[in-house]
Amino acid sequence: MKIQDLLRKDVMLLDLQATEKTAVIEEMIKSLVDHGYVTDFETFKEGILAREALTSTGLGDGIAMPHSKNSAVKEATVLFAKSNKGVDYESLDGQPTDLFFMIAAPEGANDTHLAALAELSQYLMKDGFADKLRQVTSPDQVIELFDQASEKAEEVAVVEPANKGGDFLVAVTACTTGIAHTYMAQEALQKVAAEMGVGIKVETNGASGVGNKLTAEDIKNAKAVIIAADKAVEMDRFDGKPLINRPVADGIRKTEELINLALSGKAEIYKATNASGVAESSNEKLSLGGAFYKHLMSGVSQMLPFVIGGGIMIAIAFLLDQILGVPKDQLSNLGSYHEIAAQFKSIGGAAFGFMLPVLAGYIAYSIAEKPGLVSGFVAGAIASSGASFGGVAYAAGGEKTLSLVGVSSGFLGALVGGFLAGGVILVLRKLLAGLPRSLEGIRSILLLPLLGVLVTGFLMLAVNIPMSAINTALNDFLASLSGSSAVLLGLLVGGMMAVDMGGPVNKAAYVFGTSTLASTVSTGGSPVMAAVMAAGMVPPLAVFVATLFFKNKFTEEERNSGITNIVMGLSFITEGAIPFGAADPARAIPSFIVGSALTGALVGLTGIKLMAPHGGIFVIGLTNNPILYLVYVLIGAVVSGIIFGFLRKPLSK
Repeated sequence: MKIQDLLRKDVMLLDLQATEKTAVIEEMIKSLVDHGYVTDFETFKEGILAREALTSTGLGDGIAMPHSKNSAVKEATVLFAKSNKGVDYESLDGQPTDLFFMIAAPEGANDTHLAALAELSQYLMKDGFADKLRQVTSPDQVIELFDQASEKAEEVAVVEPANKGGDFLVAVTACTTGIAHTYMAQEALQKVAAEMGVGIKVETNGASGVGNKLTAEDIKNAKAVIIAADKAVEMDRFDGKPLINRPVADGIRKTEELINLALSGKAEIYKATNASGVAESSNEKLSLGGAFYKHLMSGVSQMLPFVIGGGIMIAIAFLLDQILGVPKDQLSNLGSYHEIAAQFKSIGGAAFGFMLPVLAGYIAYSIAEKPGLVSGFVAGAIASSGASFGGVAYAAGGEKTLSLVGVSSGFLGALVGGFLAGGVILVLRKLLAGLPRSLEGIRSILLLPLLGVLVTGFLMLAVNIPMSAINTALNDFLASLSGSSAVLLGLLVGGMMAVDMGGPVNKAAYVFGTSTLASTVSTGGSPVMAAVMAAGMVPPLAVFVATLFFKNKFTEEERNSGITNIVMGLSFITEGAIPFGAADPARAIPSFIVGSALTGALVGLTGIKLMAPHGGIFVIGLTNNPILYLVYVLIGAVVSGIIFGFLRKPLSK
C-alpha cells in the first residue's frame, strides 16, 4: 500500500484556520467526519488526545503526525493539512508547526496507521520535501509530489568513513510503536554522519523485529555506541564501550550533538549487568550443530515453566485422588474422580496444553524473531492436535470424517514444526525483500504472519503424518520398557546427565525426559524422567561425599563448597558440581558418570515413575516409590564420591 492510496484529496485542508493545538486537531477531525471517514467526532478525538498524552506527535521541522487506531474510523485515511500561520503544537523542537498528517485507521486495520507512519517518515526525511509541501496550492499537487518521491531508495546498511581508518560508530534506534521515530532517527544518524565524514551502522528495533543487526565485530570496531531509544534494547553486548543513551527524539533532533559527544571520548563506559550475554548478542555464524542447539534451547527454556507448573498441578490431582480414595472400578478416572482433584487437573492441563505451541513458537522466534512466533505457535498447536491430511474432520465428508481424531506428533512434531516455521519465515523474508521499506509495516504486520501461517500450516499437515507415527512408536517403546531395556535406558540417560552437568549432553538427556511426560502423566508418570532427575542429583551430592571422606585432598574452600552442594544436589541443580569437574575433569567427570549411570539404571530396573520435570527432593512425593528413589540417589552419590575421592590427588604441601 502506497501513502497516496490513503491520502484523500477531499479532506485536505490547505489553509488551517486554528492557531492552537486542540483547535487544530478538532478542525482536522471535523473534516474527516464531514466526509464520512470518521463516524464519531468525540470518540476519535479521545483516541488522538490519548496518543498525544504519551509523547507529542509534533516531530519538529514544522511537521506533526497525529494518529489513532479507532473504532470510530470507517475507512483508513490520511488527512494532509497546512497552516500558513504556524501553530504551537508542543513540538519536540519547540518551534511552530505548519504541516500536519492526521492518520486514521479502523480498529481492525492490521496497523495500517503504523505502515503509513513508516512511509511518511521516509518521505519527510528527504531533503527539501517538506519545503515543497509548503508551496502546494491544491490537493492534486500534494499527490503529484508524493508520486515523484515514491521511487524506491536503496537502503544504506553501513555509512563508511570519509577516510580509510576514520572514526566508526554504532547506534541503536527504537521507539514505543517501532515505526516512525525508529526509522527517522536511523535516517537522521546516517545522514548527519555521512555529512561529517564519520562511519556508522544503525540497528533498528522496529515493529517487525531487529533490522541491520549489529555484529560483535561491528561493536568491537566502533569508537562508541549511540542508543536513541524510548524502550529497552539489548544492552549487555556493549559492555566496556563508551556509550550515550538518549531518547529517540534526540536521535532525530540532536543528531550532530550525539555524534560529536560519541567522538569526544567523554562518553561514560558502559558496564553490563550480565556481561556473559555479550557473545550471544552477535550475529556471527554458528556451526550447524551450534545453531540447532541454540534454537532448541531457546524453545526448551520457554517451554519448561509450562511443563513444570502444569506437570506438578496434574501430579497433585493424582495425589489428591489417591489420598481421598478411588474405587477400583473407577481407577481409569484417577486424577479427576473427586471434584477438587479434577480442578487441579484442569488447571494443570491448561498449562500443559501450551507446552508444544510454546516450544515450537520460541524455536521459530529464535530463528526468525517476531515474525516467526505466530507460525511456530501454529506449528506446535498442529503437532499437539495431530491434524494432518486425511486426519481433519469436515462436515461434507459425513460421519466417517467427523469421527476422525488426529494422533499427536508430540514433542518431536513440535520440534520439527518450530524449525520448519522459522525456515519458512526466513524464505518469505527473502522473497519479500524487494518491497520498499515504506511498506515495512504491511510486510511485517500482514504479509509475513499471513503467508507464514498459510505455508507452515499446510506443511505441518504433511509433516504430522510421519511424525505422529514416530511419536506413537516411541511412546509404545517407553510404555513397554521393563527389565533389561529399562535398565539400559536408565543407564544411558543417567550417564548423560553427568557428562557435562548442564551442557549440551546433559540438556539432551533432560529434554528427552521432559518430552516423555505428556504421554505418561495419565499412567502415573515417566520412568525416563525419574531416571534423569535422580541421576542429575548425584554429581553435587557426590562432591559432598568426596569432601567429607577425603578431607586431606580438598582445600578448606572446596570443603565449604561441598556443603553447599548438598542443597544443590537435593534441588536437582547438577551445575553445582561444575567447578570440581572443570578443575579436575579426568578424575571428576568419569566418577560422576559412574554414579549417575548406576542411579539411572536402578531407577529403570525397579520401574520408578515421576510426574514432575523438576524439583528434586521437593517433588519426591510425586514418584511411585519415594523412599526407594531417594535410596538410589544416595547410592549413586556415595559410589561417585568415593571413586572421585580415591582418584583425587592429595594436596601439595
